[in-house]
Amino acid sequence: MTTASRLPEPRGDGGANLADILERVLDKGIVIAGDIRINLLDIELLTIKLRLIVASVDKAKEMGIDWWEDDPALSSGARRKELARENAELKERLATLGELTEGRTEERAEEWNEDRRGSA
Repeated sequence: MTTASRLPEPRGDGGANLADILERVLDKGIVIAGDIRINLLDIELLTIKLRLIVASVDKAKEMGIDWWEDDPALSSGARRKELARENAELKERLATLGELTEGRTEERAEEWNEDRRGSA
């Protein structure tokens, strides 16, 4: 006893199967775009712009779309760059704070010396 396959058999009339369609879409890419606007008495209250691009990574890069490479949540290289930038900023802030503290310490020491001289 044989059981019927859940996937349809390829048709002999040249019909494309799902894998062929997917390959074509990823190779060429497809863009779906739409806008939703809500107005009340000619006053725009809300605008939502929807854009969906379905393409292979290679095709997206050809089109100049590579935002995932700079997103720290998606790329370890971008995460390292982000951490290095934060580290440099913190070092700069610490150096500035150190200079401020050093200057204040010298001022306080001079004030303390003057107070001691005045009371003696």
